Amino acid sequence: MLSGFPTVPHQFDDADQQREASTMGMWLFIATEILFFGAMFLGYAVYRCSYPQAFAEASRHTLIAFGGTNAAVLLISSTTMAFAVLAARENRRWQLVLFLLLTASLGCLFLVIKGFEYAKEINEHLLPGSSFQIAAAEPAKAEMFFYLYWLMTGVHALHLTIGIGLLVLFAARACLTNAFVNRDTPVDLLGLYWHFVDIVWVFLFPLLYLVDRHS
Repeated sequence: MLSGFPTVPHQFDDADQQREASTMGMWLFIATEILFFGAMFLGYAVYRCSYPQAFAEASRHTLIAFGGTNAAVLLISSTTMAFAVLAARENRRWQLVLFLLLTASLGCLFLVIKGFEYAKEINEHLLPGSSFQIAAAEPAKAEMFFYLYWLMTGVHALHLTIGIGLLVLFAARACLTNAFVNRDTPVDLLGLYWHFVDIVWVFLFPLLYLVDRHS
């Protein structure tokens, strides 16, 4: 029998079934998030195909060093999250706390870097609106790129912030009450969410920072 739950509610036959139901629920949630982000990716693809030159010019104004650094930060955070899940499965309480806090710290580092990047872009008048300015052949179409850039990266940052909050909450519960002893499923599901957020950035980074950058 799996160690995901110490007790089994009456609606489940055993712990295995409860764990499978919880995991299925998380995958369904992630599926809705894929549809949500997918709509934004589809909008980006449509405009990218409609205005290829303007999007290529706009992309060259993104700060690739910031985006690339953040990609590395999130990839490392996925590793620490995987170690947290493993620690929970093996009832290694303090290692679980450590890796949850490390993952949260890397998430915070991502947001700090993103904050500096946003500040620099605002200073360079790359925030869409009345003050938007860009050296491009078609400024209005290039501005559309930045509408999508700010929307997609902002929504991603919101999801990351939620994940950080959950990581800190889980770490506090593990530290203060040992809440996940013989009960690793919640940590496992949080890991699925965190990996999903990381994967979204893996797609956002090349789409927004690397599109036709060589030309």
